[in-house]
Amino acid sequence: MTDFASLIIADRGQPGRSLMLVAKADFAEWLKGQPPRARAAVEAQRFEGKADTLAILPGDSAEEWNVAVGVDPVRGPWALASAAAKLPEGSYRLSEGVPSESALGWLLAQHRFDRYREKPEPQGPRVLLTGEPARIDEIVRLAEATALVRDLVDTGAGDLGPAELADAAKAVADRHGGKFQVTQGDALAEGYPMVHAVGRAATKARAPRLIEIEWGDAKHPRVAVVGKGVCFDSGGLDIKPAGGMLLMKKDMGGAAHALALAGLIMDARLPVRLHLLIPAVENAISSDSFRPGDVLRTRKGLFVEIGNTDAEGRLVLGDALARACEEQPVLVLDFATLTGAARVALGPDLPALFANDEALAGDIAATADAVADPLWRLPLWQPYNDMLKSDVADINNAPGGGFAGTITAALFLERFVSPSIPWAHLDTFAWRPTAKPGRPKGGDALGLRAAWELLRRRFAN
Repeated sequence: MTDFASLIIADRGQPGRSLMLVAKADFAEWLKGQPPRARAAVEAQRFEGKADTLAILPGDSAEEWNVAVGVDPVRGPWALASAAAKLPEGSYRLSEGVPSESALGWLLAQHRFDRYREKPEPQGPRVLLTGEPARIDEIVRLAEATALVRDLVDTGAGDLGPAELADAAKAVADRHGGKFQVTQGDALAEGYPMVHAVGRAATKARAPRLIEIEWGDAKHPRVAVVGKGVCFDSGGLDIKPAGGMLLMKKDMGGAAHALALAGLIMDARLPVRLHLLIPAVENAISSDSFRPGDVLRTRKGLFVEIGNTDAEGRLVLGDALARACEEQPVLVLDFATLTGAARVALGPDLPALFANDEALAGDIAATADAVADPLWRLPLWQPYNDMLKSDVADINNAPGGGFAGTITAALFLERFVSPSIPWAHLDTFAWRPTAKPGRPKGGDALGLRAAWELLRRRFAN
């Protein structure tokens, strides 16, 4: 992984080029204060302070140059990302103020997923000198967590099945002294029957499993984090078309978010008792596939009629959520690339947020705004539970008709959560279809920083 710690260091007066941040609305006034040589260079480069543009400002010699960087009036995490990607190797500092959250974009703009490149494109480091040395560790941790999500999601499904996802989780647990456990085989079939049913059609090497990490002092508040780990989704017997399968390596994006959040919790030594759960499966096709019309027993004791084998994520999450609630946590958070309906409603940038607790919903909405990691709340509209009715079982996993698909999926999950336990569900895309500064096309963390800020505010000493 990228050595983010080497890309941001404390400013102790060492040599570095100046970054002048200029908003378009302030451009004319700023330009008046520049020397003639700089004004001529700005005009030649057609720089006008537009966000994500820059201009090189010459000095008295070829080596004496600085940079004007166009930014939005309200600077966010990505204000410096475009500059970090475009500037040559070297050290840089803001001419005024401190980078604050913009440092995150500076770091992530220099991250590359090059696992499948024979000769990765060489790039020299662009180092940010910061007057906030106390925040360096925090920014580096956020960059590493985001990069972990991106790298896991970008990895091809042939290289990241349930076993490899378990290896990734074990590496995180080992790094922080967490207790790691995997349930599979007969124990999985007995204890987590929906996880087993969804994954049983895969080959032995890609057999389903439930991954768990426990960490922290048992005296601290217990927090459960759950992530959907469908390492590839063919749709099962309700098979997806080729186009629908193309991005299904990312169907473990919820697990990637959950694992990254767990790493943040442990790395920051947050005073909680963490319980991470990842149901890891491949929804494959074979003679042993679960079928439309099957009725599955669940860990909670409910019986689920299968209306569609392509609605498998809610099945594996149901068993994991039931297990999480058995320990009576004070909070449950789950992440899942759960429904295409969420993307139709909200597009790729906005994870759908559901919560069974108004205080929790308000708090996570506030932290999402505070860290510029947007979410959009949708309702757990109880009358739509009628759509989940089954003629032969307690509940159906996939109502027909096509209406309210995101809401009915969340209502399905709610059936496996104890009503007294505050719970939030993030239906995230985990993917960026179009590149933006600091955010390349491919896997991405959407909702991770909002969730981390929620936990930090609630539980940090």
